[in-house]
Amino acid sequence: MKPDMFKQPVSIFVGLGFPAEVRSVMDAYRHLVEWPGSPRDAAHAVALKACRAALRGEIEAETARGLFAAFAKKHDLLAPENTMIAASRLPGDSDPHVR
Repeated sequence: MKPDMFKQPVSIFVGLGFPAEVRSVMDAYRHLVEWPGSPRDAAHAVALKACRAALRGEIEAETARGLFAAFAKKHDLLAPENTMIAASRLPGDSDPHVR
């Protein structure tokens, strides 16, 4: 396992609410760098600083993961783990529960 990989990914919503898994410090760093400038706050700054430190090997990847997850939670980005997207069906498409 690479030293910047998370033991467990952080599931977040991106774009128009699509789930994505952030699996490494570099992934988290990219999301933070791409975060729009106007809503950046202290949680963003701390998570970004932690990712930079982890990429330099100054702190553990799991420390950066925790701070990234806290940032994501504060901004309502956390997605349920193992999000499953159900295919939609038209009424009567061999679904016994639809009448």
